[in-house]
Order: sequence, then structure tokens, then C-alpha cells
Amino acid sequence: MKKLADRSYKLSLSQTLAISAKANKMKSKGVDVVNLTVGEPDFPTPHNIKAAAITAINENFTKYTNSSGIEPLRQAVVDKYSEEFGVTFDWQNVTISNGAKQALNNVIMAVCEEGDEVIIPTPSWLSYPEMVLLSGATPVLVYADENSGFKITAEQLRSKITKSTKLLILCSPSNPTGAVYSREELEELVEVIKESNIYVIFDEIYEKLIYDDKRHVSLCEFDEIREQVILINGVSKSYSMTGWRIGYSIANEEISKVIRKLQSHMTANPNSIAQKAAIEAIRGDQAEVERMRQIFNKRRLAGYEKLKSIEGVDLIMPSGAFYFYVDFSEYLNRRVRGRLIESTDDLTNYFLEDLLVAAVSGTSFGSTKHVRFSFACSEFEFLRGLDRIEAGLKKLM
Repeated sequence: MKKLADRSYKLSLSQTLAISAKANKMKSKGVDVVNLTVGEPDFPTPHNIKAAAITAINENFTKYTNSSGIEPLRQAVVDKYSEEFGVTFDWQNVTISNGAKQALNNVIMAVCEEGDEVIIPTPSWLSYPEMVLLSGATPVLVYADENSGFKITAEQLRSKITKSTKLLILCSPSNPTGAVYSREELEELVEVIKESNIYVIFDEIYEKLIYDDKRHVSLCEFDEIREQVILINGVSKSYSMTGWRIGYSIANEEISKVIRKLQSHMTANPNSIAQKAAIEAIRGDQAEVERMRQIFNKRRLAGYEKLKSIEGVDLIMPSGAFYFYVDFSEYLNRRVRGRLIESTDDLTNYFLEDLLVAAVSGTSFGSTKHVRFSFACSEFEFLRGLDRIEAGLKKLM
């Protein structure tokens, strides 16, 4: 048989989903596993959103739509950005996709090709480099450590730009670190973006989940680079609509035209019913979003205190999203029952197999000493998992 396409050998399976699947398989067999891997809110989708979907079904809104999404939803996105950020877009520059992941892949495929370089600040969401590889371009990783709050500086960005640089990918609030870029930090990056004339994807899927009285600053607010910015957002995290698969991109007309063509051939329209639900999510009562944010914040505070109390563990308080990115370097190169824990991959295997806690190794996100925990589960479940980890770490000699 002939070999598969070269791109198929470059990609790796999502470790987050792989570990979660392993944990769920153990749970299906009656094993009491605490799953702290997936970024999926444990709240039900708000009632008003579900009601809008039921209405759509009852009104037989169950057929194909425009492949880029229905105009009322695209206009709702435009109005949202006008009201929240004072920025005006044309609704035709909005493309509704089957989740933010497809929206991201659409953009990267539209912009990048072989010979291009894409700068990705790390720690970063594990799918960014894989999507870049799929396009034929080359990921260029720029590591931001705790000293900068896991955020890259203008100097770091400038040092990585070459004549082959086509795109920068920024995420704020960040997965996996929870870092949030301030206006001042973005202003410094904007200077470099403008002078280099590169495109920038700004992934703001966690925009509603920010704490400590911080404000989300969108990169679209900077007029001087408006044509270079492609926004990625969706309803999955803020509205607990992960399974509804509605994300979107906002880009200049040239890029939007290519995205529309790509999506028309790959998937055509997003789910019609979910589109109607997403209109209600964006336009409807936002009280439930704030209630969920406050509960996430309560879990964040409780989880931080617990993690800080564990000897040898270090972390920065996340300012957004629902993840802790924890430094376990103190526990590497130790042994437990004859096994050497050389890496965080070994450590998370120990957590799952011996302590029955599923977490994601930092190697998936570009770090060799961190582990990511999601507190999108209940506070009780999260703290129960951390109790197991605290007890298990004491066994590492």
C-alpha cells in the first residue's frame, strides 16, 4: 500500500482529549477517577439558550443555512463588539464555524503555507502548533516564563520575526496559564505587529472569564493594526455550550472571502439549531454568565490556597480562564515504588494510575516542568483531586 500524506505523520493526537478519554474509560469501569483535564464548564447550558433551540426545532429551522452562518447571528456578533469594545465591523466579515477550533484552522489555512513561519508564545494551547503544521508552515515557539507572568514581551516578539514570518497567535485570557494581557502590554506588542506588517490571530474565547477586577482588552481596539487582526471567539466557554459547536472569526474582507470558500467545501454551515441558540446567548440575559464567573472565581481562590499549601509546589494565580498551571519541578527525578519520575509526563501518569487523578502534562503546552489542572469541575471534586495529589507527592522519595 502507498504511504499516507506527509502531513499525517507530522500531527499528534490531542493529549488533553486522550488523557480525558483514558480517565473516562477508567470511570466507566467503576474506578473513582477525578478528571481535571478538560476545559468544559460543569454547568448546564442556561435555560433561555436551550429554550431558543427548542423554539428553532419547533419552527422547523433544521435545514441548511448559509455556509458562513445566518445573517442574524453574524449581526449579533457585530453588535456585541460594537457595544462591548466600541468597534464596528461589517457582518460579512464574520464567519460562523463549527466551534472556535474550526474557525482557527480556517484562518491558518487561509493565511499560511509552506515556507511561512508562525510565532506562537508558549505555554500555549496544544492545537496551535498542530494546525500550523497542517498548513505546511513552521511553528516558531517563544517561551514566556513566570517572570513575565507567562506573557511575551515586545522584545521577544521582535527578536523572532524574520522575512518568513507571516502570523502571530495570541491568546488572552490564556489556556493553559490563565494569563491576561493588559492594555499597556498589548500596546507594546502592537508597535511590533504594525512595523512588521504580520497578521495576528487574537484568540479571546475566554474573554468573559476574568477575575480580580481586570478588564478584557481586545486587539481589535487598536485601529492601527485593524486590518492585520483576525479575532477568534465563540460561545462554548462563557455560556457552557461546548457541545453546541459554535465559534466564529472576524477578519478583513480578503481573508474572510477565503475562509468562506474553505468552509463551504469542508463542512458547509454550522448546526442550524445551535446558531439560533447562539443568538440568544449573545443577545440575551447575561446574568447566568456572571453567576458562573463568580463560581469559577470561588473555585480559583480555594484551589490556589490549596495548591500553595502543598510543599514544593509553585504557581502563579491565574487572572482568567479556569486553569492552574503548576510548577512541579521539585518533584522530578524522584522515585516511587522503584519508578523514576523523570518528566511531567511520568508525573501525570503517576497521578492517573496511582492517585486516580487525571491532569495534563505541561509538555503538551511547551513546558517541561508544569502540569495543568482545570477547575471547570465542581469545587468539591477539584479539591478532592488535589487532596489525593498532596498525599501522593509525599510518597515521592
